[in-house]
Parts: sequence; structure tokens; C-alpha cells
Amino acid sequence: MEDRTKNIVITIGFVAILTILFWANILKQNQEISITERRKLAQFPEITLKKLINGEVSNKIEKYTVDQFIGRDTFRSVKSFFSMNLLRQKDNNELFEKDGAIYKIEYPLKEQNLNQSLDKINEIYEKYLQGMPVYYAIIPDKNYYLKGDEHLKMDYDKLKQIALCKLQHMKYIDIWEDLELTDYYRTDLHWRQENLQKVVKKIQTNMKIESIKELNDIPVNIGEFYGTYYGQLGVKVNPDEMYILINDVIENCKTYNYETKKVGNIYDKNDSRDKYDIYLSGATPLICIENPNANNSKELLIFRDSYASSLAPLLVQNYRKITLIDLRYISSTLLDNYIEFDHQDVLFLYSTLVLNQNVLK
Repeated sequence: MEDRTKNIVITIGFVAILTILFWANILKQNQEISITERRKLAQFPEITLKKLINGEVSNKIEKYTVDQFIGRDTFRSVKSFFSMNLLRQKDNNELFEKDGAIYKIEYPLKEQNLNQSLDKINEIYEKYLQGMPVYYAIIPDKNYYLKGDEHLKMDYDKLKQIALCKLQHMKYIDIWEDLELTDYYRTDLHWRQENLQKVVKKIQTNMKIESIKELNDIPVNIGEFYGTYYGQLGVKVNPDEMYILINDVIENCKTYNYETKKVGNIYDKNDSRDKYDIYLSGATPLICIENPNANNSKELLIFRDSYASSLAPLLVQNYRKITLIDLRYISSTLLDNYIEFDHQDVLFLYSTLVLNQNVLK
């Protein structure tokens, strides 16, 4: 009798929990974005007969229910804690924490993707840049500087050798020895702007750029920064502190975003779900920086990913105009609709993370 009563109580409790969760999810207002994951969340799909037949609706509803499930961040944190602290797994969805910092496993080196990325760069050179001074630098992801071999890493030496072999028409700028682990955020993949002076000097030296003058860069603390990896892993670590560098040149520059057709400042202090978007308004296909106080007419083209958003402001004193092109968001076939290629300096600045994917258009 006692067992029967216990089974009834357990059954009723289980059904009650399912019922509460069901109605809580029905009544819960949908969220458009996940602040912790830095991404848009799936919304309830449009239902048509064609989409029902081909299975598109069921796939989208599955993604919708996973993204909009009540208490999702809490469940993700519990899963990470259980996987890494109780099951003693080394990583959770290829993310891991070590010494208060979060990393993502980037392995293996995907040679086909790398070669396609480099072929795209060569294609752009052949179409637009012949006869122009062209340089390239590769930004190592922070795993390169992580000591120990308990986690897999891509073959960085082979990546550099393949790039040197394929990009023979451009001058390589090696910045790997000018960086170290502390130059990257602990909770994010990006580098810290306030630590980039050695990289800037290496680029200036190799591109034969004469510094106009020594600028008094003032680091300004803009508060705590919970990076992309923090949201994706779902474990509690201390946030980073984010700084931006201010000087007289940067303060007087203006930007033009070709996508939004808006004029702005180098640092966009509007609220964003990703604080790193303060640099040049975040991800955008095409944006330029105008320096009205330049004492020359030189221009620089930077083919880039998100790392260059924080670096480009530190080069602006040397140019009247810097144009940043992100080929993840604009096709290379459209570039001459917006840019007149006429003997500008050119810098390809890509991270190992992007080169190891096939994402350049």
C-alpha cells in the first residue's frame, strides 16, 4: 500500500511538473535575442501546406522550442556544470575553462577550407589589386598561446606555410611573436585593443608607414565585458574589463557605414547585445573611417574580420581614409560598385578562425 501511494505521488508530481512547464512555455513571451549567447533566437515559423509536406515546419518548430524554452540559460549552466564538474569532461560543446579563462577547441586544420579562403584572397588580388602595395597578416586565435597539450590544437605551422606558399604576390607581416595570451579577453575570442601597440608598430614598420607623431592614447574603462565564450559555455567566471583607446585623432574622425548609410564615430556607444560592437558598430559589410586632420591623402583598404575593428582606429593617424571590407557579408564581385581601386595601401588581416572556415564570398 505504501509503495502504491508513493508511486501515485511520484506520478502526480511528474505530471504536475510537465503541466507547469507546458503552460509556462505557452504563456512566456518570446525573446528575440539571447544576451548570453550573442545571437538571435528562433521564432515561431510561418506554417504553409508546402512547408508542412517538406518537413521545414517541424525542423523550425524544434529549433523554436529549444531556443525559447523557459529557463534555458539556467538549464545550460546546469548542463555545463554537470558535464565538466561531475562527469569530469574536458570540454562542453568544444568549449572549456582553464585558469579563469574560456577557450574553444579549434581542431583540426581544415586544409580544404583554408585553401578556398586563400584562393578567394588571390582572386581579389588578381581582379582589383595588381600593381598596388599589398600586405597580409594572420591573427592567431588565443589557443596558440595556451600552454599544455591536454586540448587539441590546429596545426598552426602548417597553416602559415600554406599561406606563404599561396599568397606569393603579397608581403607577409608576422605578428605572432608580438602577442601573448594576456592580450586576449578571458571570456571572448578577440584581442584587447589596449594591448595592441606592438602589433601596430610591426604593421607600420613592414608597410613603411611613418608615424605622424607619438599620440597620447588614453585607455578609458567602459565597464565589465561578458564575451561570446562566456555565454556559449554557460559557466560562471569573472567578467573582463573592457577599455577603449582615445586620442585627439580618433576623437575627430567620422565613419560612414555603407549598409546603414549612417555617419557615426569610431566608437559606437549605443547599447548592443555584444559590447565588442562598440568598435566601428560591430559586424558590417563595408565601413570607412575619414580622418579630416590627416596631413596626407593616403588611403588604406583592410580586408578583415572582427579583429580588425579594434585595430583599425590605431592606424587612422597615418591615413586620410581607411575602408574596411568584410567578405563574410559582401560578395567580392560587388566591391567596385563602392570602391575605386587606385593605388591605395592594402592589408588583408584575417584570424586563423576565419581562414579555417570557408566563409569569404
